[in-house]
Amino acid sequence: MSFSNFAIAAVGAFIGFFIIVPIFFGLLRAFGVYAIVEEGRCHVYVLFGKVLAVLDEPGIYFLWSKLGIVGPIVNWLGQCHVLDLRLDQTYLRSQPVNSEEGAPMGIGIWYEMFISDPVSYLFKNADPRGSLGANVSSATVRCLSNMPLGAMLETRHAMSLTVRTEVSPKSNEWGYKLGSVYIRKVHFRDTGMIRQIEEKVVNRLRQVTSAIKQDGANQVSIITSTAERQAAIEFAKAAAMRPQIVGEALQLISQDREIIDSMFEILEMQQIVQGDARISFVPPKSELLNQLLAAQPGGKAAPPPIKK
Repeated sequence: MSFSNFAIAAVGAFIGFFIIVPIFFGLLRAFGVYAIVEEGRCHVYVLFGKVLAVLDEPGIYFLWSKLGIVGPIVNWLGQCHVLDLRLDQTYLRSQPVNSEEGAPMGIGIWYEMFISDPVSYLFKNADPRGSLGANVSSATVRCLSNMPLGAMLETRHAMSLTVRTEVSPKSNEWGYKLGSVYIRKVHFRDTGMIRQIEEKVVNRLRQVTSAIKQDGANQVSIITSTAERQAAIEFAKAAAMRPQIVGEALQLISQDREIIDSMFEILEMQQIVQGDARISFVPPKSELLNQLLAAQPGGKAAPPPIKK
């Protein structure tokens, strides 16, 4: 029995909270007992072409206290316009303008807008958003045409301020206030002109690259020639100093007779060894062997033997 009671209570609570209660509060709202205004929303109540109330602050409102005796019938015989007061953004791409030099340019403009006067927004313009976009587009073309190309490419902040100043008074009349305006993109619209600019930029880059390479080669040549010249000077100095150094060494050696004789003998032997002459070593006291070596055929006289 306890489980059955729990199940009946659970079903009853579900039906009550999820079916009966929403239906009950929906009927109360339908008969104008109260209304809920969400954050960033606005309720405009109109009855027989007359604006009765504008609720633009979030919260719960009892319509009978706001509208009086027409509160219960305003939702049936009148209208309730729910407007979004939050900030909105739009981007207009490539608005066609011409520079002072006649170059066909395109301008991309981004702007913010929000509803500042709900009544004017509803009744003074049938399409405030579309009218604001058309007004921004026409102001961009009208105010930014015939500008110098350099100023058009560099002064985006000034151009944005010009467009905003031009559009704001008219948009305020429609209850649709213009916020920030920013020129995001300025570009060329003529494909042929874009190709020509690209070719000029590429050629200029090639010229700059060639100039840099040539300048580098010139610098390397200057450094190389300077180094070679300094090296030649140093080698010449060394070659000029060599005889002096050798002479001073020989003068120092010549002071001792035995040392200088030994040195010249060594030099003579070195010259003989390095030469192409044939050398024969014979034992001492071998006169006969010397004569045989001297008389051997060959067309040339044999060199004198060296006694060992």
